Amino acid sequence: MRLYRGKIEVIAEEIIRSLREAGDIDLENEAEAKVDIESVLKEYLRLDKEIVEEAKNRMEIRGLGYSNLGRIKSQVAKERGGPIQDDILPYLLEQIMNILFHSANIEEIYAEDTELRRKLTPILRKHMDVENDLDREVRSKIKNLQEGTSDFDVEYARVMEQIKQKRRLT
Repeated sequence: MRLYRGKIEVIAEEIIRSLREAGDIDLENEAEAKVDIESVLKEYLRLDKEIVEEAKNRMEIRGLGYSNLGRIKSQVAKERGGPIQDDILPYLLEQIMNILFHSANIEEIYAEDTELRRKLTPILRKHMDVENDLDREVRSKIKNLQEGTSDFDVEYARVMEQIKQKRRLT
């Protein structure tokens, strides 16, 4: 599961719209409430990028291979209070819940915390769980190449980048 910069605006808009339409929130300023949620998601991406860079620096200093990135990234994430890979969704839910309850742009919240989490989870999952769809689409476009070859790897990366740009994920 991964958050793409191109999905931030869509996620924030869908969260605000679905909560408003369900009568779970009253808004002071809808556009600004959306910006509040976007800021939470952008801050997560900033933190994640910072964690990855720090992990790469540590690996370079220690002379470790790329296969250690996940382990080192988890260590850095714990040190910085960021989520490890399996905890991204709960982390983002918690951050969004905090901004909903502390935003001056949201006048009133009528739903219970658990109800809000239940409604927000599928929205985040839908927009963050696109990796498998991307992989299937890329493989369908390069099915004439044998997996494991350098030609496959190069073409896979090229087609993946094209599809991400087409879907505005980057």
